[in-house]
Amino acid sequence: MVINWPGLNDKEKAELIPALSITDNWILLTHPQGANNKSQPPFGESQRIARSNGKCSRHKGWWREGKDELATHSMTTEVWNSTRGQISEATWMAIQEALEEESTKDIPSFGTEDLEEINRSGTEAGLLGIYNFPGAIYSTDGSNDKGVMGAGYFKLDELTGGCCQLGGGEEGNSSNRAELGAACLALEDSKRQQDRKPIILLSDSACFLSSSQKWTGEGKSPSMHGNPDADIMRDIVQLLRERIEQGLLTISIKIKAHRGDPLNELADRWADERRQSKNIRWSLPTNRPIFYWTDNDTTHRSPMNPTVKKRIDFQVSQQQLKMHTGSTANFLTREDSSRDLLGKFHKDKSVWIRARRRVLQ
Repeated sequence: MVINWPGLNDKEKAELIPALSITDNWILLTHPQGANNKSQPPFGESQRIARSNGKCSRHKGWWREGKDELATHSMTTEVWNSTRGQISEATWMAIQEALEEESTKDIPSFGTEDLEEINRSGTEAGLLGIYNFPGAIYSTDGSNDKGVMGAGYFKLDELTGGCCQLGGGEEGNSSNRAELGAACLALEDSKRQQDRKPIILLSDSACFLSSSQKWTGEGKSPSMHGNPDADIMRDIVQLLRERIEQGLLTISIKIKAHRGDPLNELADRWADERRQSKNIRWSLPTNRPIFYWTDNDTTHRSPMNPTVKKRIDFQVSQQQLKMHTGSTANFLTREDSSRDLLGKFHKDKSVWIRARRRVLQ
């Protein structure tokens, strides 16, 4: 049993100590309990077996906040166990290596022990019965970080996956583009398999589902015109059409992001691998006009979209304000006029309704 000691309150610690004092099948993770970063036993029947500036799983409630970075590296970490417990050298070395690991994300394990299978059955995918699906199971995820878009997928039966970088970043980065790329990679992998099977595509984004929905069913006449990711969408539609012609079932399911589901987490890790990937896909330019602007010393670029339109409107309004001298123009150009608070005031209907009633009285 692994115990996250700082994640417990005083009452929980007091209730747990008697049981820990008479057992030895546990290890305890904590930051130094003593003053000035000094080691201090959490309770009497414990001994320190490792200490490092590595990671410590201490973020209580991470599954509620959607954060899968379970470790912090800026804090000294200690590992304690029972004074009656015996730790082998191999186990000690494994613990020390884990403490010194620099990766910010743990890699989920797909073991075959009973507890591991029980844990998977309680995840969102497990409760949906996906692990019993008689076909191939893919989990996909996209990554958009610091101007680099990547896509990755994880295939359950092979316990492996694939990834790539996505081109088109010079025309504006998009998380939706990364998600579509990940779905397309999974569909391409299913096509390469000699044993063609029904497949399930799990994604933490509704982008792929909503984008492909318009191409499903009869009596529709969709067009790629105006689709910023038409280069990827064409490949997806072609792959889905081929599967339909071959009578192969394709199921797409939206699951919640970063809630501890191992399938979703492993797809996320494969999407992160795109940083080392030299495979760049869908990189041909669309020749759309690109707009540039600077905000707080940061240069942004994007094709025409609602953000660009708002920026243009803002620039036009700034120029128009210089031509007026009325009270409204003076207010809008005055520094520190608390316009953000004024906006909140107008949004709060209860405030201005009460004010109007007082005026009427």
